[in-house]
Amino acid sequence: MENKLKIAPENGNVAREKAVGDSPAKASGNGGGVGKSLFSGLERRLKLETYFEEGFPVQHLPKILFVLALVLMYIGNTHMAERTTRAINKAQSDVEDLRADFTTLKADLMFSTKQSEVARRVKPLGLKESIKPPRKIEVEESELD
Repeated sequence: MENKLKIAPENGNVAREKAVGDSPAKASGNGGGVGKSLFSGLERRLKLETYFEEGFPVQHLPKILFVLALVLMYIGNTHMAERTTRAINKAQSDVEDLRADFTTLKADLMFSTKQSEVARRVKPLGLKESIKPPRKIEVEESELD
């Protein structure tokens, strides 16, 4: 079996794998030899080095700072929204827990205030249920002038 790959150093000490018989553009893996990387090709097209030949372009500084402030505000707003969402979710789970506790306590109270349950609880104290039905007491109102 024949070895089809050969390691050949390119650009200093960096070693790359090349297929035997391939062209250098094909072996570099960028699809046609546009440049060594995407960023170097982008840099050549935009000619970024010409912007800084005479120093930093101060006339663009307010725009750059404005965009930077917008980016920071956007990031801060995103963090604040996520924190608020987490707080809302926590509050909703707390409300669900409190609603479950309320329902349980309400059911216990309703059970403990039933007539038969009250009678059972006061029996050890010597109190017992009245057999006679309650009577209504009527008082005549007299005129106190």
